[in-house]
Amino acid sequence: MFQYISFRAVLAALLSLTISMIFGGKLINLLRKLQIGESIRDLGLDGQLQKKGTPTMGGLIIIGAILVPTFLFAELNNVYIILLLITTMWMGIVGFSDDYIKVFKKNKEGLQGKFKIIGQVGLGLIVGLTLFYHENVLVREYLADPNNADQITNLVLFKDLKSLTTTIPFLKNNELDYASVFSFLGEKGYVIGYTLVVIFIITAVSNGANITDGIDGLAAGTSAIIGITLAILAYVSGNKIFAEYLNIMYIPHSGEIVIFCAAFFGACIGFLWYNSFPAQVFMGDTGSLTLGGIIAVLALIIRKELLIPVLCGIFLIENLSVMMQVAYFKYQKKKRGIEYAREHRLFKMSPLHHHYQKSGHHEAKIVSRFWIVGIMLAILTLATLKMR
Repeated sequence: MFQYISFRAVLAALLSLTISMIFGGKLINLLRKLQIGESIRDLGLDGQLQKKGTPTMGGLIIIGAILVPTFLFAELNNVYIILLLITTMWMGIVGFSDDYIKVFKKNKEGLQGKFKIIGQVGLGLIVGLTLFYHENVLVREYLADPNNADQITNLVLFKDLKSLTTTIPFLKNNELDYASVFSFLGEKGYVIGYTLVVIFIITAVSNGANITDGIDGLAAGTSAIIGITLAILAYVSGNKIFAEYLNIMYIPHSGEIVIFCAAFFGACIGFLWYNSFPAQVFMGDTGSLTLGGIIAVLALIIRKELLIPVLCGIFLIENLSVMMQVAYFKYQKKKRGIEYAREHRLFKMSPLHHHYQKSGHHEAKIVSRFWIVGIMLAILTLATLKMR
């Protein structure tokens, strides 16, 4: 039974769910004893100050619930699994450092922004260069249509080769080749362009998850929806039968990612046991930066990074709401003065979920509606498999 990816994925999900639910409670009690609580800034939001002292660093629950099943059920010599394990621990350390400074050093700003960026860029370099240079990172190119007997002239129907191609959503038989996009940089220079794209994606998605983690259950639930969607995409991309049927890129050795995705999904759902309203624990940057980094790397591995704006639409709109708020404030300040700018903001507060809180909506309702939107975006993402 263990040779079947689906069987190991189910075991990984169940174990991760069990770890996060059972050991999560014990970790929360430990965090309380150590007085590792969240310091809350008064932003004038209903029920906000009641959360003061709630244990943070709960992302450790998620990280543990992902790592243990992956080590037990996944093939640890698989390059993609190695990359995902590195991502989990790397971003976990960056996030933990931020939370540690906030809690123990009593510095509300946490880790300086430049050091967070260094951490994200460092991971981007590792992921980008590995995907470019590693001998087992391949895509399958068909030399003939396996369903068309007239095209089969010999026994060689395909070849697995190094390629920087990625999937363009909604379009049939249309793929983007980064080597062509960055050809102006020279024969070897396009690796720089590709690596910069990887760095940008990892930074953007991890920051998006971080910003989304503002009310109980929002980031964990949204990540769970994204995680199960990526698991489906990874399964069909790593299965040559489904890949041929759906006319999508087949990626050898990528099927093992499903086990990691299953553990990821179970960890997020199990964490919601304690993080749903009213939260008994916050994931902190330990969790949110890790979740975002994992999602970005998963999408890059299965060549679905161009689907991120759709699949991670919640992260995107949260990010955009902050940028729009800042840009609009600066524009009004320059044009009409600071007093006018303060009184005429684009949103009542950013990120977007705080705007709805300020508008009088209960945070549990906001989270539920964001989840519904996330599910709709996940369905649209999966629908692109047939739209192509």
